[in-house]
Amino acid sequence: MPRTFTTVFLAVLLALSAPAQAPQNDTPPAGEAMAPAPTPFEVAKDLAAKGRLDKALAQLDQLAAKTPEEAGVERLRGIILYQQEQLPEAISAFAKAEAEDPNDRESTEMHGVSLFRLGRAPEALPFLEKAHAAVERANVDPQYVLGLCYENLTRYDDARHAFAAQYGFAPDSAEAYLLAGRLFLRGEFADEAAVQVHKALEINPALPLAHQLLGEVALAKGDTSGAIVELEAERKLNPLNGVLYDRLGDAYLRSGQYADAQQALNRAVLLEPGATAPYILLGQTLLKLQQPIQALHYLDRAAKMDPSNYITFNLLGQAYKATGQMAEANRAFKICVDLQHNTKPQSAGR
Repeated sequence: MPRTFTTVFLAVLLALSAPAQAPQNDTPPAGEAMAPAPTPFEVAKDLAAKGRLDKALAQLDQLAAKTPEEAGVERLRGIILYQQEQLPEAISAFAKAEAEDPNDRESTEMHGVSLFRLGRAPEALPFLEKAHAAVERANVDPQYVLGLCYENLTRYDDARHAFAAQYGFAPDSAEAYLLAGRLFLRGEFADEAAVQVHKALEINPALPLAHQLLGEVALAKGDTSGAIVELEAERKLNPLNGVLYDRLGDAYLRSGQYADAQQALNRAVLLEPGATAPYILLGQTLLKLQQPIQALHYLDRAAKMDPSNYITFNLLGQAYKATGQMAEANRAFKICVDLQHNTKPQSAGR
């Protein structure tokens, strides 16, 4: 699972927790009293906001030894432990914070997010639902995690509603169904993704990207003929979509229709010159068409754009071999093997 869905949320929490920085001035203006020294808890918050997490935790340990414990100590401890990937310890801290203040929505929210990160979606769900219900507009990132929890529990309608809220879509709109389909496919729920997209098309038959997503679902299931039908339908609605031609070229390549694949991928390269996938697929297609010299042009471009893709170097090796350049072929194959084994590869330059 991506680890970035709470990054913005945590940054905001820490930024809000940090004390305001007064201008540096050794001598206050006449008639003005010096600002009071920061409290120990303010020092801990400032350390956390500056990324000095271990020192902040040490400061919090001192505060935790006092009775009663100052409000906010355990919440800040949980946030720091979460950032340090100490999720079980973070959960304990958030639980203490909630026990001290049942209305602490941030701790409830992060308690649920931490549980979800540990793969404990059923346990996470009540915390995320409670945090979501506490305010009219829940934070965007936990809203997404709430949707993922519903998805993992096959509560697909609830998941769609949570995802839709993140984007401001009506919960049962065509856009909401399409969004849910996209996210379900990402979560490898291909069958349910198709169900959602078909419902989107029932509401709006001309909805852009819907047929493309159905084509991607078909590709994920190995149905290349079905993918081509859907992607061609999308092309009629959205003819300048470069990603569409990438997917269409992939489908034609898999089905052995190499001339059609070449045509689609040429269009993809023109519309998406910064994407590596069309160059790789076009190189592969040209190898199938027994045009290795042309393939080298596109594969070399792909290797320079992304020198970490071992598939590119495997294809480059095949192209060099087909043109009789065995030294270059062996070097490309070696880079491919190095990349697969996470060792430092040689330069990709020819």
